[in-house]
Amino acid sequence: MDPVSVGLLVALASGAGGELGRDAWAALSALVRRPFRRGGTGEDDPAAGSGEAELARLAQDPADQGTAQALSTTLAVRAALDTEFRAVLAAWQDHVQRIPIDDRAVHNTISGGTQNGPVLQGRDFSNLTFTTAAPRPDRPGGSDRGEQGGTGS
Repeated sequence: MDPVSVGLLVALASGAGGELGRDAWAALSALVRRPFRRGGTGEDDPAAGSGEAELARLAQDPADQGTAQALSTTLAVRAALDTEFRAVLAAWQDHVQRIPIDDRAVHNTISGGTQNGPVLQGRDFSNLTFTTAAPRPDRPGGSDRGEQGGTGS
């Protein structure tokens, strides 16, 4: 079973995916709160991490990549030790993959009119400066190519 993506955990904790994303986060929270059973024997294993602490920390600070990584690791370890948890977590992951929560996607559209100046397409830009010369106004009585008007022969 693949580990739960850190990006997915951060996106869900941040509220990505709208109502479906919130439902997925609630389902993960309920899954993590289930009793931890080592090897599917039905015996509680309080020594192993359930993921509740990491889940709570990520809910408090959704952008914390380190906490998301810790939660992903804890879920992977728990899935390796608890066969029932592994099956339910795998079903949860299959369901979540169908939810449009990829907040890394970039959709840029430029249309209509005339655009002057630089266009930068992408995501998460900061501390950028663009310096461009002002457009030259048309010269009266001629074009802006430097042609001079004169008398014809």
